[in-house]
Amino acid sequence: MTPHRYRLLRPKRPWARALPALAATAALIAWEVITRIHHLLYFPPPSTVIARAYDLWFAGPAFLTDQAIEDLLPSLTRLALGWTLAAALGLAAGIALGLSPVLAALTNPILHIGRAIPPPALLPLFLATLPIGTPTQLATIIYAVTWPILITTADGIRSIDRAFLDTATVFRLPRRQRLLSVLIPAAAPRILAGLRLSVSLALIMMVVSELAASTDGLGYRLQQTASTLDIPAMWAVIVLLGSLGIIANGLFLLLQHRLLRSRQSTPTHGHA
Repeated sequence: MTPHRYRLLRPKRPWARALPALAATAALIAWEVITRIHHLLYFPPPSTVIARAYDLWFAGPAFLTDQAIEDLLPSLTRLALGWTLAAALGLAAGIALGLSPVLAALTNPILHIGRAIPPPALLPLFLATLPIGTPTQLATIIYAVTWPILITTADGIRSIDRAFLDTATVFRLPRRQRLLSVLIPAAAPRILAGLRLSVSLALIMMVVSELAASTDGLGYRLQQTASTLDIPAMWAVIVLLGSLGIIANGLFLLLQHRLLRSRQSTPTHGHA
């Protein structure tokens, strides 16, 4: 049934796969034509935005400009480091909560309170207690990103089919091997879903933290272009951030597809 449902979601004709690209192209053309005709101050034509982005970041002697290094390198470093630390924390805590009903019951009120607090609301606290700059931004990203990873990991561990646990018991697997070879692979779909969701959230919180407490990065550049009314540059930053989100999501989808495919192709001992 699952393969059949999957086939229904895929385009039946080859030309249907090109529809998203055609729709995006049509939207860009319409945007270009409308803004050229009406001369909208805060909505420059896409061609102007692309030209401004090229001048800002991609017109250097070695492709990237000094401005690109100043804007991209700090942001990507914070994004990668914050997501990695949050993933490690969320996975560890989620596995512990998923394996221990007692621990889950004891920490449930704290977890509910923590999840209910909007991460940007803690930014003033981080600003007051941490050095302004990367520590503040990392704290903001880690706090926001840990929750979806923790929750999906715990749910994934709790929802494992009993047959997998019985298989591990029959083979008398040590605790570590049971975790790495049985529990995590069995919970992989939900864990990967949480990790994928957290990538977009990490990008959002990176921008939020850089808007409030940074002297470099894309969020800081966005604030500067808005305050100086450099509208094409402001849109260039927005488009670049959107592109980073699309690229990150696409790469994670590819990784998720390969991991799940390799998991399905690996036979499970004692499980038909």
